[in-house]
Amino acid sequence: MADTGIFCSGVQVARKAGDGANPLALSEAYTNDYISQAESTINAVTRHNWSDDYATLDVDVKHILTLVASNIAAMYVITYDMEGYVSRIAAEDLINVLRDGALQALSLLRDQKRKTFITEA
Repeated sequence: MADTGIFCSGVQVARKAGDGANPLALSEAYTNDYISQAESTINAVTRHNWSDDYATLDVDVKHILTLVASNIAAMYVITYDMEGYVSRIAAEDLINVLRDGALQALSLLRDQKRKTFITEA
């Protein structure tokens, strides 16, 4: 099996999930599933199918999509099992940081003026 995500890779997800992540949740099968869920969510929330347009997008847009997808997928990895982290609070803090980054980037992709700017770049 190989990485099947469009916006990010399992390695990017693993880096954001941190050292305490459960190895099963970091397996290729799991991260592929988490990434595909994240990508579909991004497309639905922004009302734009970035997956279909990915090859034609500017590199800056691709990096924003990578940020959001890897953050969301990493949150799924962390919530799968928090026992490997120093504490539950540390895991929850990590989730909060990832969520804030994802929400901020999603707002950039949703804003019509910015969407026009980034898709026409």
